[in-house]
Amino acid sequence: MTILISLSIIIVTFFFMEFVAWFTHKYVMHGFLWVLHKDHHQKEPGFFEKNDAFFVIFAIPSITLFALGVENSSYLLFSIGMGILFYGIAYFLVHEVFIHKRLKWFKKTNSRYLNILRKAHYSHHKHLGKEDGESFGMLIVHSKYFK
Repeated sequence: MTILISLSIIIVTFFFMEFVAWFTHKYVMHGFLWVLHKDHHQKEPGFFEKNDAFFVIFAIPSITLFALGVENSSYLLFSIGMGILFYGIAYFLVHEVFIHKRLKWFKKTNSRYLNILRKAHYSHHKHLGKEDGESFGMLIVHSKYFK
């Protein structure tokens, strides 16, 4: 039973992270931490971006929850940490590898959904400044991109 509950918590956390990512992207990255996110919209030379700092920022809660979960024998905290971790892995694969092609692993797809994700994200990047953005999520996009 505990495994089923843990899996449920991981899945719920994973999908909740889409909202967290959307909110953080719209109001933090395109807000007071634009200084870190700007080079993601206005490409500068080099492989790494200041924007990559967000991987560390998002990893901190996950690592903290793992540690607290182990220390307190709490499958709840540990499972939430796992949900955040799995979302981070999905984010890396979808956003960094598939959409931005920072690693040349997945260049083409016949998946309509993945192509829609890419299209929505490219519409986000047509805005070079922090204002007037659109499509701040990663896995859930507006229905207009499905047309």
